[in-house]
Amino acid sequence: MQNKLKKTYKFAFKTSLYITIFLTLLSSVFLYLLHSVDILYLVSFAVFTYLLSFIVIQYRVERFIYRRVKKIYDDLTLLESTSLRKQPITTDMATLTEEIDKYAKNKKLEIETLKVREEYRKEFLGNVSHELKTPLFTVQGYLLTLIDGAIDDKKVSEKYLHRANKGLERLIYIVKDLDMITKLEVGDLRLNIEKFDIIELVESVFDLLEMKASKKKISLMFDMDYNEPIMVMADKERIQQVLTNLIVNSIKYGEEKGTTEISIENLIKNKVIVRVTDNGEGISEVNIPRLFERFFRVDKSGSRKEGGSGLGLAIVKHIIEAHDEKIYIESELNVGSEFSFTLEKAE
Repeated sequence: MQNKLKKTYKFAFKTSLYITIFLTLLSSVFLYLLHSVDILYLVSFAVFTYLLSFIVIQYRVERFIYRRVKKIYDDLTLLESTSLRKQPITTDMATLTEEIDKYAKNKKLEIETLKVREEYRKEFLGNVSHELKTPLFTVQGYLLTLIDGAIDDKKVSEKYLHRANKGLERLIYIVKDLDMITKLEVGDLRLNIEKFDIIELVESVFDLLEMKASKKKISLMFDMDYNEPIMVMADKERIQQVLTNLIVNSIKYGEEKGTTEISIENLIKNKVIVRVTDNGEGISEVNIPRLFERFFRVDKSGSRKEGGSGLGLAIVKHIIEAHDEKIYIESELNVGSEFSFTLEKAE
């Protein structure tokens, strides 16, 4: 659509006024020196000078500025998709400067955002590659060994096939977690909201992870005796996954003979907050902002031996946000961590 000229008379008005005042005063002095000052003549001269100056200046300014401004608009093809291009071309330099400055700031912000995203994309691809190639190379190594003749030894072949299967299970685990995150991000994963007792759910998660915790002699406990059920509205299966991921993390990075404690408190009238607290190794303050990123690991070397897909906390965050709830973290290095999230309380 052709851009239309948005006229402004401010510049011509002020400039014509200055010229008129100057020439009228000059004429007054000249007439005074000739001893023939005529007020009517001066008024007529001022009006004529003002009108003529205004018309000439406005015409010249419009032509001069419009041509150059239009060229700027036409040359900057990037402006096609911006609000600046959709507005009429203005000859008001203050307005134009403001629009260009606003456009430049927006573009600077966009560029900085794109740079951050590009860095995240590179790091994410590197992490995905690392997480996938480890089990892939493991499986390939065992299979090549079997192909080279180890398959004839029944004991060795069973051992290697079992290890290869473990590597494939890890690959499937990573792919399933990635698929879940993708569905949560695009909103394809539907939540089955129901009423259930959060205390009962925590107890069932404790039962599932009791053996895992016992290997490090970590005690799974509540902060107090909950004699009455606490009913919440949420997707029971997904909240179980959230609790499982958080408690598994507390066991992985917890101290030997440590504790993982769960507490449920009333936050406001229709909300409860669930806290998962441990006395493990804790997390440094610099790593906390990135903790929910996919594949981000605090300890790049040691944490990999603990297994997992590296997607647990990212999944936790997406599930909680899919419920329109909040998740929080407080942690101190060598002291412990506390992950907490809110849930809607059932009426």
